[in-house]
Amino acid sequence: MAETLVTQSRFPDPDRAFRMLVEARRGLTPEEAAALDARLVLLLANHIGSESVLRAALAAAREAMEPA
Repeated sequence: MAETLVTQSRFPDPDRAFRMLVEARRGLTPEEAAALDARLVLLLANHIGSESVLRAALAAAREAMEPA
């Protein structure tokens, strides 16, 4: 298993993958959408199974939120 964070898309159709994420939240309240997001994050973090990759992903996500 790779122990580095991959940030380039691995999806053959990234737009379709994005639409799947958007569609999964359709019709949910903001609270329900946040709960879905949290469950999805936990499932995918478990699938990754690497603390170092998870740490890198968390850092990258936080950095993306910082003002330029």
